Amino acid sequence: MALGRLDAVSTLLPDTSLFLYMYVRKEAVLSSQIEGTQSSLSDLLLFEDEEVPGVPMVDTQEVSNYVAAINHGLARLRDGFPLSLRLLREIHEILLSKGRGEDKDPGQFRRTQNWIGGTRPGNAVFVPPPPENIIGCMGDLEKFLHNKPMKTTALLKAALVHPQFETIHPFLDGNGRLGRLLITLLFCEDGTLKEPMLYLSLFFKTNRERYYELLQKTRMHGDWEEWVEFFITGVRETATQAVETANSLNRLFEEDKKEIGTLGQSANSAYRVHDMLQQRPIASIPRVAKMSGLSIPTVGTALRRLESLGIAQEITGNRRNKLFTYKKYLKILNEGTEPL
Repeated sequence: MALGRLDAVSTLLPDTSLFLYMYVRKEAVLSSQIEGTQSSLSDLLLFEDEEVPGVPMVDTQEVSNYVAAINHGLARLRDGFPLSLRLLREIHEILLSKGRGEDKDPGQFRRTQNWIGGTRPGNAVFVPPPPENIIGCMGDLEKFLHNKPMKTTALLKAALVHPQFETIHPFLDGNGRLGRLLITLLFCEDGTLKEPMLYLSLFFKTNRERYYELLQKTRMHGDWEEWVEFFITGVRETATQAVETANSLNRLFEEDKKEIGTLGQSANSAYRVHDMLQQRPIASIPRVAKMSGLSIPTVGTALRRLESLGIAQEITGNRRNKLFTYKKYLKILNEGTEPL
């Protein structure tokens, strides 16, 4: 029922692509944080703006790769390509294409033994299958994705595929991020969700110790029931939160448009700049001018008026090269993205 409500939201949003643009980036930040990166959503948005220098590079590049990997996977599914080992390798290649991990065979199943926890296989918390078994294990997983030997509902399939992928650990690096992305891809391919609006990384991050504990219990003790209960609780909570976030953003945009309406003759340019800030909630004056087609002086004046209404906020304190943020919008999106 929670998934159904979430799916319905995509038909009610005035601009689903705008919501997804930001939501995918929030997921990229959260999933990467679980793996230890310290990048924030603001870092990522600034990194994507080529006109802003001095953004932290290594962690942010990793998160940016994740956004590109998500978008590639979703585009392939929309083109009718099946959720398959080939697609997973394509996504993995993009995930590790730049920065950390680019020396870990992007797009290739591992040819050496890896382990989870500890300093070597002998003292590891868990040792995945040896490399010669990867193709067989992943082949079985692919058959299950394609409903062999029997059809499985998307919710249960996602619950079972995620820990199985993490247990096989088929790549040298990036398994956690790709395994979490696999959940969303599965719901989209199955048609359970028309748009990629469900991401469990915030739930997994909030319940990080329990997440790893239950993954380990499926491996060592075959305790799938407890994991499945945890997983579907996460789906329900995450779907409900996503609906609430979408509704909160809709209310915010409508309330702020009413405030802008009080500006009289100056409202037209302020409306256009407000629209641009919905697309880029951190932006420079030249960036907004480029996006909106307005002149730099007009954008500067409009941003000062939005600042007087409490909608925009200048965050550098500089006389030149100023950056403005849509602060209430970012506050909603930033919930839960504080680094671990």
